[in-house]
Amino acid sequence: MNHAVKQARADSRAVERLVRGVPTSDGAGVRLTRVLTQDLQRRLDPFLMLDAFRNENPDDYIGGFPDHPHRGFETVTYMIAGRMRHRDSAGNEGLLGPGGVQWMTAGSGLIHSELPEQEQGLMEGFQLWLNLPARNKMIAPGYRDIAPAAIPEFTAEGGVRVRVIAGESHGVAGAVTRPDTEPLFLDVHLPARARFTQTLPAGHNAFTCTYRGSARIAGTEVPDRHMAILANDGTHAVCIEAIADARVLIVAGRPLNEPIAQHGPFVMNTAEELRRAFDDYRRGAFEAAAVRSM
Repeated sequence: MNHAVKQARADSRAVERLVRGVPTSDGAGVRLTRVLTQDLQRRLDPFLMLDAFRNENPDDYIGGFPDHPHRGFETVTYMIAGRMRHRDSAGNEGLLGPGGVQWMTAGSGLIHSELPEQEQGLMEGFQLWLNLPARNKMIAPGYRDIAPAAIPEFTAEGGVRVRVIAGESHGVAGAVTRPDTEPLFLDVHLPARARFTQTLPAGHNAFTCTYRGSARIAGTEVPDRHMAILANDGTHAVCIEAIADARVLIVAGRPLNEPIAQHGPFVMNTAEELRRAFDDYRRGAFEAAAVRSM
């Protein structure tokens, strides 16, 4: 083993576990892979779910996600390919296209839909669920469409391209910063044999998700369509090496360390709060949601 490889391993958090994800369907029959499942919520607090979708057959996505409610958390939708139209009960509407991000704070509750605006071609992207602290679960909903050109990018050594969706990387502030959970969300494109190192606060939970090619972290190969849960071993960085041309998401956040009570689209702290969410939804309270600017 050469010195550079040894140093990369020493400077990077180890891979605690590889996760392939669970094939499932949601909405009106959209086929996707649930990479971060409910049993991992405590381990990867403050993140609640990560869905990945990559479908070229329109039958696998054409139904989209008709009207459905949310309360108590944030959703981050990142499109790689395809077009998805968002509408919600607060009067927001936007078209999410390749490279764009939609950051929605459900807060006290709203109803929204996400429907494809294409009948053929590739539909690919991710949706990440980010928890809200107990004191903010009932804030007014918020919504922001972020165009591809509004996401800061930089090029690192070896031709590595980094898109900074949230947080900060190498002095570049992302399109979004959030209090409490302090999320980091990077999309890193690495040519074969290139290496990229990202600092991580020691107390933050973190994972990567390879969605093209194959990468290596601290000696562990992380192939396409795999998530690597990074060990909380006190190391302050993750170092990713591309085995072949690779694209990798890096996600990290400050844990809330609060109780999680989830049922479907509602994420609260207690069973009583969940019952109240369902009651509010049934009586139509979500349809009158007022939106705040983000």
